[in-house]
Amino acid sequence: MTARVVVVGSTNLDLVVTTAQLPRPGETVLGERFRTVPGGKGANQAVAAARAGAACEFVGAVGSDEFAGLLRESLIAAGVGVRGLRTVPGPSGVALIAVDRDAENFIVVAPGANAALTELDADDRAAIAAADVLLLQLEVPLSTVVAAAGCARAAGTTVVLNAAPAATLPDELLDLVDVLVVNEHEAEVVAGGALDALLKLVPRAVLTLGARGAAYADRDGLRLSVPAPRIDAVDTTAAGDAFTGALAVGWAERGGADIEASLRWACAAGAACAQRPGASSALPDRATIDALHDATYRGTP
Repeated sequence: MTARVVVVGSTNLDLVVTTAQLPRPGETVLGERFRTVPGGKGANQAVAAARAGAACEFVGAVGSDEFAGLLRESLIAAGVGVRGLRTVPGPSGVALIAVDRDAENFIVVAPGANAALTELDADDRAAIAAADVLLLQLEVPLSTVVAAAGCARAAGTTVVLNAAPAATLPDELLDLVDVLVVNEHEAEVVAGGALDALLKLVPRAVLTLGARGAAYADRDGLRLSVPAPRIDAVDTTAAGDAFTGALAVGWAERGGADIEASLRWACAAGAACAQRPGASSALPDRATIDALHDATYRGTP
């Protein structure tokens, strides 16, 4: 059965510059290559889920500017449903991204239209209720994130929250989260610690560890650690989104069972993404994920 995933989140146009080294505060450095790439954590994770094999619907907003058509068409081209994508007056979201030769990056986001996603309509709620997994991030208004999670909980849809950008989360949202996905920095901001601290807030937590893979824990006592495939990273900008989108698909396909297999597959997705430059343009398809997964984990119990 095809996994059904709904993403409520942001879409941005990424303005990306590669440079030998990232600037320090107050410093100007010369860049090398410049490119524009459709992005935003919500849109990236929707594309990641669709390319990984899900039937994915996206709920978000673009502006009335020249970027809007590009952002909408990039989602459609990736196979993402856009019935929930609004057009609002003003600029679309934009992210300014610098990437150095070690594949490290910094990102500054101007939310634009994403800040106008302040309510869900009846069609949005119906899509969430029909999904296996609702995937959320924190680049749209928090009230909308809470409303979407509440709709999912009422319908029995699994709520996966990627708490990025990092923020302290209110209890009204934490009480609705089934699976929390964070990196080490985000875990510190959200919970002041790693997995044990996270489990005081949510029933299940996934901690992404970059090149070291990922770890999982839940309140039933299960603890897992999965190594990442060894690769030569080119650009890690969307690797976390590739991981999270693939994890949502794996979770939906397995109904939350065989979590270790879902983690391995998600790690393969993140690693495959980091082998290519760009954000949404680097997100891998299912065949690419499967190939790297099998080459890395074949024979693993």
